[in-house]
Amino acid sequence: YGCFSNFSPHGFELDGLWWPTSEHYFQAQKFAGTSHVEEIRSCKTPAEAASMGRERTRPLRRDWEEIKEDVMGRGLLCKFQTHADIREVLLGTGDELIVEDAPQDYYWGCGKDRSGKNRLGEILMEIRAILRES
Repeated sequence: YGCFSNFSPHGFELDGLWWPTSEHYFQAQKFAGTSHVEEIRSCKTPAEAASMGRERTRPLRRDWEEIKEDVMGRGLLCKFQTHADIREVLLGTGDELIVEDAPQDYYWGCGKDRSGKNRLGEILMEIRAILRES
């Protein structure tokens, strides 16, 4: 299920721009309306985009905490709509629970002790439901 990762090489067009990965898209949206968007979009790897997005030397948009889940969902929906092969992988999970097994991440993942929010897994399940209906 590597295609569920934001680092997977499944680019897409959104907002009139080509995004190499959903990680590039997500990290760039932290700085919407600034030159940092293009800097992050043009990163050679998703790891580099993630690193730039996590640096706090750039001014984070004020509403980020309120919109970050919507941004994640928007990017992932576009990614899975763009690529039929990975859309079928996601739909093939049926009604199974999708867990982002990230020991260090208690927000997007399940965390080391499985007490995390697993928001990435939940968003993927929401996208699966949307794709199933379309």
